[in-house]
Amino acid sequence: MENRPVIGVLPLVDDARESLWMLPGYLDGIREAGGLPVMLPLTREPSEVQQLFSLCDGFLFTGGHDVSPELYGETSLGESVERCPVRDSMELQLLSILLADRKPALGICRGIQLMNAALGGSLYQDLPTQYDSETDHHQTPPYDVPQHRVTVLPGTPLRMCLQQKELAVNSYHHQAIRTLAPSLRPMARSEDGLIEAVYAPDHPFLWGVQWHPEFSFRTDPASRAIFSEFVSACNKSDSTGCVLPL
Repeated sequence: MENRPVIGVLPLVDDARESLWMLPGYLDGIREAGGLPVMLPLTREPSEVQQLFSLCDGFLFTGGHDVSPELYGETSLGESVERCPVRDSMELQLLSILLADRKPALGICRGIQLMNAALGGSLYQDLPTQYDSETDHHQTPPYDVPQHRVTVLPGTPLRMCLQQKELAVNSYHHQAIRTLAPSLRPMARSEDGLIEAVYAPDHPFLWGVQWHPEFSFRTDPASRAIFSEFVSACNKSDSTGCVLPL
């Protein structure tokens, strides 16, 4: 019987409905890559976070709420910043533990931003008002359609994985990396210069992407390859650079 790596997926939070929810693409992208995804409960209790950590082989940090500006030493710009303190607390705890234990993690959208802020970087709280650009980073549906291009930087794990210099990606965010955390390195940049993907060179697998492979993996080989590389790392197998699935 196949023994799939168990991957904890951080929950999305609907404040208005006081509920937790999940986009199928996060789970389906992991499953199709060979992992067994499990949506985690929302908790800031350290003992519960530690127990959840022990149950999983890796973690997917999902999109959703904005990262609280206080995490990177700023005050909120106002109503444009929608925070979820419980998510911040839980995800900071998980990130700290997995860094120490060297378990794999993939961050998507908010996920890359949370990693950067937690490790000492800063964010643009609101791109439309803080970053002058003609590139649209906040597309309308359908979300699996490419919105702009990114350059995949040479010598990075993403370049080795995809064997591509450029990617066409979807884009749905209003925050982004401003100052990169000291322990992270860029893997891709958008047309207007924003950092769109990062990794931690001192960790077995800590990747973050600003775009949304959970929306595009069914039609985009590069998105599937990112999920595959992540699941491979969670499976504790040696990853030598992924091949784009057809």
